[in-house]
Amino acid sequence: MKSILKTVAVFLLLIVLHYSVRPLVGARISLDFMVVAVLLAAVLVRPGIAALIGLATGLIADSLTPLSFGAGAFALSAVGWGASWLKATVFGDNILQQVVFLAAGKWAFDIMYLAVERRLGLADLAVQLVLWSPLSAVATGVVGALIVKTFGVSLESRR
Repeated sequence: MKSILKTVAVFLLLIVLHYSVRPLVGARISLDFMVVAVLLAAVLVRPGIAALIGLATGLIADSLTPLSFGAGAFALSAVGWGASWLKATVFGDNILQQVVFLAAGKWAFDIMYLAVERRLGLADLAVQLVLWSPLSAVATGVVGALIVKTFGVSLESRR
């Protein structure tokens, strides 16, 4: 129960960081605290619940971007479901595994979000998916793993 409350507190902190710290970093490589929050929640719940958490979080994020409404909800729900399904067999409390887990989740989110959003042309989409998204994914993975270690949240399967 204590680990669930800690994870909820870290989840809420990550949402606050997403809207307070992320806009201050004006680089092409973005830290996506919201994806980290959904991935941490997905560790504690079954895939269906993780998809609902991703959907709700994505709808909150999409409410600020009406031109691509639904893209974030779709991508976060798919990432939450996939992370919850995969984490039991693949990932644990090793720091390198955590970075890979969080980076893969961020990159998968970017791929789905950009494909559904359909805002970029083909050349811009290719550059984004091959250059900027992987760099953002690695940065998000490293920062997310540091947050996991700092707050003592476990990415070990709870089922």
